[in-house]
Amino acid sequence: MATPERNDGTNPGRASGPLAGLLVADFSRILAGPYATMLLADLGAEVVKVESPAGDDTRTWMPPVRDDVSTYYLGINRNKRSIALDLRAPDDLAVAQRLAARADVLIENFKPGGLRRFELDYASVAAGNPGVVYASISGFGTGPGAALPGYDLMVQAISGLMSLTGEPDGSPYRAGISVFDVMTGMHATIGILAALHHRGASGRGQHVEVNLLSSALSGLVNHSSAYVAGGVVPYRMGNAHPSLFPYEPLPTADGELIVIAGNDSQFAKLCAVLGVPELVDDPRFGRNQDRTANREQLRPLLVDRLRTRSKDDWFRALIAAGVPCAPINTIDGGVALAAELGLEPVVSVGDGDRAVPSVRNPITFSATPPRYQLPPPGLDEHGAEIRKWLSEEQEDQ
Repeated sequence: MATPERNDGTNPGRASGPLAGLLVADFSRILAGPYATMLLADLGAEVVKVESPAGDDTRTWMPPVRDDVSTYYLGINRNKRSIALDLRAPDDLAVAQRLAARADVLIENFKPGGLRRFELDYASVAAGNPGVVYASISGFGTGPGAALPGYDLMVQAISGLMSLTGEPDGSPYRAGISVFDVMTGMHATIGILAALHHRGASGRGQHVEVNLLSSALSGLVNHSSAYVAGGVVPYRMGNAHPSLFPYEPLPTADGELIVIAGNDSQFAKLCAVLGVPELVDDPRFGRNQDRTANREQLRPLLVDRLRTRSKDDWFRALIAAGVPCAPINTIDGGVALAAELGLEPVVSVGDGDRAVPSVRNPITFSATPPRYQLPPPGLDEHGAEIRKWLSEEQEDQ
């Protein structure tokens, strides 16, 4: 095993990256926590993924698969090392406690208080490791909602997101991804990085807590603000936007095209390309608030022109004129366009037969780029090495 960095920054020559030298004990599973720790691992942190003997739940979430491994699991667990520990077994628990004592960061998403009986809660870990940044992810916080299971679909329903998703006269829909798991994972990462900065100045760690419902209400941005600041309860509008028009798919001769006028200048350009410049001077449509209020009068006028040409023709013409618009792709089309734009969306993680295609970390650094060294680990793949390292560390102390 490539030995993890020590807390004191010794052990030169280890992995590169802006977070090189940090040891992360990852006691999380499923999505929010593993997504956060993958982001940290991409940026150079040494992440030890602690799994039960049954493994992370997402190992069984299939299809689809690649070489009999769940692509869900593959998508959020690169650059980590795995050790399987049964916390009910005294020897395994001792290993987990030694790992927590050495960690710069510990992240967990057990039910609130669930690690207390193992002396792996924040108070217990911080007593022996006062510099630890300990991040807890829950579904609904540590108060009356502590016992509620934290599944993204539950939060999409409870937060109000599903009430906003779907056709106005249809059923509510979930988002196509576990959007609040991902968002909460990013909030956890932000909290961890902020706490590490504070530790650098003060020498003290702290407990960082995030929960899916709070992340959801924050992430609903204009919709949650409409209610808390304006007293307005937003409603389902299909693909329409409550505050902008056009900002939705509109039909062309051979299919729909996303068309956006984010300001009055873009609307003027749109009208010029469509050959209806007179609409700009129409008092019903001249300003965004007027277009939004009179969208039912404006939409057929735009559609009448858009139906005269194909979506590809309009896409090229509108983009050339500076009007935001977009085809509605499937995932393969999105990846292909990112490649065409030079974003290199797919990277190979690992070497030889074990290399796994993965989606590139979205952050670019001029000096310390993300790494793509370790493919997602097999269950307990590095268990023996990690146990040996922790045993040696204990003997050195």
